[in-house]
Parts: sequence; C-alpha cells; structure tokens
Amino acid sequence: MAGVNPYIQKGAAPKATRPFKVTFVDEASGKSTEIAVDPATFPLGSIGLEGSVLDIADGAGIELNHSCGGVCACSTCHVRVQTGGKSCSPATENEEDELDKAPDLSMDSRLACQCVPDGTQDLIVLIPKWNRNEVKEGHH
Repeated sequence: MAGVNPYIQKGAAPKATRPFKVTFVDEASGKSTEIAVDPATFPLGSIGLEGSVLDIADGAGIELNHSCGGVCACSTCHVRVQTGGKSCSPATENEEDELDKAPDLSMDSRLACQCVPDGTQDLIVLIPKWNRNEVKEGHH
C-alpha cells in the first residue's frame, strides 16, 4: 500500500474471492482495455485500498492520476463506475467529502483508491478525460 491517511478511518471493504473483469474506458482517447482480475494471482496491494479500482489499474499498467498516492486525501482518481457499481464497497463519508471537490460529478462517481469490487459483477470504469496528468517528470 502506498500509505495511509492518519486523519480518516479506513473503510471496510470485503475483497473479491472469485475472478471478474474490469474494463477501463479512457474518455480522452476512446481506448478500452479489459483486465481479467483473479484475486488469487493478480498483483494487488500496491496503491489505494487493496483490491481497489486504482490498485487494479496500477497492477495492469493503466494510467490513472492519483496525486495523494491513493490515501483518500484528494479527488484526482475520480472515475465513473458505469457498470457493476453495486458490487463495490459503499462510499465512506470521507470518500464523499473528497468527491465533493471533484469536477463533473455524477451518480456513478467514485474515488478509484477507495472503490473495492467484491468480484460478483464485471465492471466498466470510465476514466474522465480531465483525469489526465499531461506533465510527466523524468527520472531524477
């Protein structure tokens, strides 16, 4: 995990126990990438809550902005879970507070670092086109 936010209570999120798919749709490019997630073998636990949409994206090499490192301290990992949202952990009050700062909210908006699917449904996740950090730093 990238770290924890000491100022918020960590939400309870049951982890997936069976394989499922997450399709990431990049609104800026229109590119769609389907990721098969097998909780027994998929690399999880590197950023955000373990098994979160951000963790899945990171493990699959999908670029998704996350300025705070996935600790629910900003809204840069805002995504829209268009399909399968009912299989995801409920948003905590802290997540909702951060989402209030995000542009272009909708009923299916979530912070990717906090949204943990339980594996009972496949997901379609839209990455909004404004969620792109066009400036990349080189190696130091």
